[in-house]
Amino acid sequence: MFGSKRGVIAAGVIVAGTSLLLAGCSSSSSLGGGSTTTKKTSVVVGSANFSENVILADIYGQALAANGFKVSYKLNIGARAAYIPALESGEVNLIPEYSGSILDFLSKSATANSPSDVKAALDAALPKTLKALTPSKAADSDSLNVTPAFAKANKLVSIGDLANVPSVTLAANPEFQTRPDGIPGLQKVYGLTNLKFQAISDGGGPQTLAALLNNSVQVADIYSTTPSILASKLVTLTDPKSLFASQEVVPIVSSSKVNAKLTSVLNKVSAALTTKDLLELNTEVSGDSKTDPAVAAKNWLKKANLF
Repeated sequence: MFGSKRGVIAAGVIVAGTSLLLAGCSSSSSLGGGSTTTKKTSVVVGSANFSENVILADIYGQALAANGFKVSYKLNIGARAAYIPALESGEVNLIPEYSGSILDFLSKSATANSPSDVKAALDAALPKTLKALTPSKAADSDSLNVTPAFAKANKLVSIGDLANVPSVTLAANPEFQTRPDGIPGLQKVYGLTNLKFQAISDGGGPQTLAALLNNSVQVADIYSTTPSILASKLVTLTDPKSLFASQEVVPIVSSSKVNAKLTSVLNKVSAALTTKDLLELNTEVSGDSKTDPAVAAKNWLKKANLF
């Protein structure tokens, strides 16, 4: 199991005093409907401290609130070192996670990469107090991207198609050159012996995008829900051999809160959510419109007929 952007969360500074931290970031559900039942199951929804995860927390939380659950929020908690103990203690009952990264956090020896293998390994690695529900098809993982013109000129659909291009320069963070799922993996798994490497230390950000658009490089490692993929109409090459570990969005829930109704509500949300949705939501929240995450979440739920 190898790192992605979400691995940075796991490797973040350990936050001391988790209870104190959580006490300062709680809020009640203000959006969504809710039934008039006399007794509602309470669920505390948390998130890591980056906007995409906050959006996902709002989506899952609002869907629960609209279906009769009493929802409160503890958002922007921090790294896994802070919020996993909070989940285990019951201070938080639900956090949207990324399957490969949470597995890597829980089991350093994990080697699963495909979605089904990662889910099976995650189920085995989670403590009995926590349960992973059905993952979404939406994923935030390493992805190799090319411009539309380059894809068309070279008939590129999957990573393996790059073998038909005489010479390709790939841009990524410096560690990609030696990561087992970086250049060595591309050579071993896809037989790509035609790669040149250019290190750009911005995590697939503006410098990497500029190099791709001006053809200084022809391929760029950009995380799959980065708004620039949509804005620049980049072509994301498919990874049929699962070189990059699956990073599907998956709700991690306190086992004590899991019942048929909660599972049904959250699974319906996950089934409707796509990587393209995350791209659009990230663009809406982080782009020019600066939409509040809770509002973006509510709008998406309405669009998906889940609200």
